[in-house]
Amino acid sequence: MRDTRPLLLESDFPPVQRAALEALQVNLGYLCNLSCVHCHVNAGPDRTELMDRETVDQVLTVLDAAEVNTLDLTGGAPELNPHFRYMVAEARKLGVRVIDRCNLTVLLEAGQEDLAEFLADQGVEISASLPCYLRENVESQRGKGVFHDSIVALRRLNDLGYGDALVLNLVYNPVGPVLPPPQQELEMDYRRELQERFDIRFNQLLTITNMPISRFGSVLLAQGQYTDYMHLLRENFSQANMDTLMCRSLLSIDWQGYVYDCDFNQMLDLPVLTSDRHRHISEVLQNATLSGSAIATGEHCYGCTAGQGSSCGGALGA
Repeated sequence: MRDTRPLLLESDFPPVQRAALEALQVNLGYLCNLSCVHCHVNAGPDRTELMDRETVDQVLTVLDAAEVNTLDLTGGAPELNPHFRYMVAEARKLGVRVIDRCNLTVLLEAGQEDLAEFLADQGVEISASLPCYLRENVESQRGKGVFHDSIVALRRLNDLGYGDALVLNLVYNPVGPVLPPPQQELEMDYRRELQERFDIRFNQLLTITNMPISRFGSVLLAQGQYTDYMHLLRENFSQANMDTLMCRSLLSIDWQGYVYDCDFNQMLDLPVLTSDRHRHISEVLQNATLSGSAIATGEHCYGCTAGQGSSCGGALGA
């Protein structure tokens, strides 16, 4: 697989500084029941990297000591980590808001039959990946049968109160090397189609730009689309998105416990700039606030500031 990392490290992207730390986004490992084309983590069923219990406990200690109010769990499929439920339950005991970045189909996996009920009981917010309301588009990214299973999972979540009293957000990624359409307009389309065709409810649609790294970056290179895609991102840079970048209030933690400025920097192995080496979550206790420090940037950062802007929380601008 061809790697875009060498092409992304040198950049003229504007400097970014940290604000107060509000969230830890924790990658519990690269194991996943799917192998999506757009995946910037290169996750899949054959990956073996998983966060261990000791590191999970270190993350929980930092959550408590640093008074971080949000734990954002990602992967792979984070639910396939054997310590996922323990981590969720302990974080909720601390009064921490927990977000599960769920691919939906994992709720139907063998051994996960009660997972949806667990998430509901714990009051976990779900950000569920559904790249389109049309079967053809979903399965072109995620594989045959994924759309059907996603609809089954969404109905189960609705039956448990998700989309009403419990937060269920859907996540859209473009199928190819294009920018997402305006988030509010696309959300209306999702609501109409999912309600009329499947009687499915959700709270909000989050649109996320595909990042030119890992699996998606490799596809761009293989198809000769990398240069054009990067030009698209740069041409649509918006200064208005700079102040609301998610990395300003978040730390990303990899499955081994090492700290990065964001999930994308993690995949590119770009450590935080406050040290000349990789820092571990256990060290964050010594300096829980990184406010004012510089954030490591590269060409991929143009993906977060193009058009409406993009983050794990959806579009940055109106």
